[in-house]
Amino acid sequence: MKKSYLTIIARIVVKEEHRAFVKAELLKLLDVTRAEEGNISYDLHQDNENPNLFLFHEKWINRELWQKHMGNKYLAHYLKVTEGKVDEFILNEMTEIVN
Repeated sequence: MKKSYLTIIARIVVKEEHRAFVKAELLKLLDVTRAEEGNISYDLHQDNENPNLFLFHEKWINRELWQKHMGNKYLAHYLKVTEGKVDEFILNEMTEIVN
């Protein structure tokens, strides 16, 4: 039987004048998060029509390990240095449908 995983979709709209800075900070999260216990995938996308829109597509073994990720110091650092530079942040916690 195929296992169902936790999927996280994080939609981030940044202020245009801070786009390069925020993108650089988002890129710093990739390798450290991919190395975390419980992470299956952690992919960052930038919209082709609106370069101020970024989307993370994440897959985790379970919610507990994702919550551990949410408490990490490098994520806290990202939130601190990008404060006031993001217009919108929407997080969707989803369950993969297995067939």
